[in-house]
Amino acid sequence: MAIEIKVPSVGESITEVTLVKWIKNDGDWVDRDEVIAELESEKATFEINAEQAGKLKTIAGEGDTLKIGDIACSIDTEAVRPETVAPVEAPVVKKEEVKPSPAQPTPAEEVKATPVAAAIIADKKVDVKSVTPSGSNGKIVKQDVLQAISNPGRNPGVELFGRNERSQKMTNLRKTVSRRLVEAKNTTAMLTTFNEVDMSAIMEIRAKNKEKFKESHGVNLGFMSFFTKACCFALQEWPAVNAMIDGENIIYHDFCDVSIAVSAPKGLVVPVIRNAESLSMAEIEKKVVELATKAKDNKLTIEEMSGGTFTITNGGVFGSLMSTPIINIPQSAILGMHKIQERPMAIGGQVVIKPMMYLALSYDHRIIDGRESVSFLVRLKEFLENPALLLFGKDPVKSLLEL
Repeated sequence: MAIEIKVPSVGESITEVTLVKWIKNDGDWVDRDEVIAELESEKATFEINAEQAGKLKTIAGEGDTLKIGDIACSIDTEAVRPETVAPVEAPVVKKEEVKPSPAQPTPAEEVKATPVAAAIIADKKVDVKSVTPSGSNGKIVKQDVLQAISNPGRNPGVELFGRNERSQKMTNLRKTVSRRLVEAKNTTAMLTTFNEVDMSAIMEIRAKNKEKFKESHGVNLGFMSFFTKACCFALQEWPAVNAMIDGENIIYHDFCDVSIAVSAPKGLVVPVIRNAESLSMAEIEKKVVELATKAKDNKLTIEEMSGGTFTITNGGVFGSLMSTPIINIPQSAILGMHKIQERPMAIGGQVVIKPMMYLALSYDHRIIDGRESVSFLVRLKEFLENPALLLFGKDPVKSLLEL
């Protein structure tokens, strides 16, 4: 009896998926609940498991677009499980000691080079892996070596001044990212405001406490926990930045579900840290590591990427000094972190070198006014430059005095 394995429903708004690859091949024996294929929707990657043990018969091909409910494969449950053959131990043969040959072949001899080419390789100490042979039977000639010397760092086999092109089908994830970015530009009144923050205090705290923090919590103390914590306090002071438009209504959130933009192998994904305002610094760091690892391994679920009331993106890890991030709709604002760079700052009439970071807040002007966006960013700057404020959300002395 053969049972059909159909594409399961993975979300209310998802109607089709792409079969990325078969984990098991056609004709393979599969056990019950064993992963047999990897599918990709417009939001996430997920797997298909075998419902019963048997012999696999693939129907859809890799790269095919399937509708929800389409048959991906079938499993013959009446097939006979193949016997596993125990490996035969090879007889032990006593090896005689072989003395190494005094003359070792040179790299040029191993890859077959003409005498002139071999002499240049030895004299100039050229890495033969960087040389593309053009002689008969794959032999390196003099011109090949000279070309490698005159073009250091060039990938061998890549034609100089070449004009080759290649076409590659967009993944569902890339299609979704493209569509949402264009939609955000066309449907929001997007504006960006900038500020800069002195990172000295946070860098000092990290330098003094990073080892003890990792020893106590099992995770590194990064910048993301400081920024997430600071954003949560600032969002609660300026709720419009944490709100979104729904038709003719504005939905305000009393919680902070912070989306973290992560660069995954198949494109940009934005997993969500739920109720970030209630998490400790260590809990935030652990959640960031968990979500980033899942993104890297394409293991994020749709639930982990759905929702979110505010987004943080860190272009600084790639060296970006300043940018204008695009809103992650239907949210109303996104914070862009950037590279920390030492710059001369005028402080108290003197020029002092400080580690500075530019911050960019892109926001939907339909719901967030200039006063709110600028005030939010200024408040964020205050929290980051005075991390003690993150304990209560305000000055500890003023809190003590109830001022």
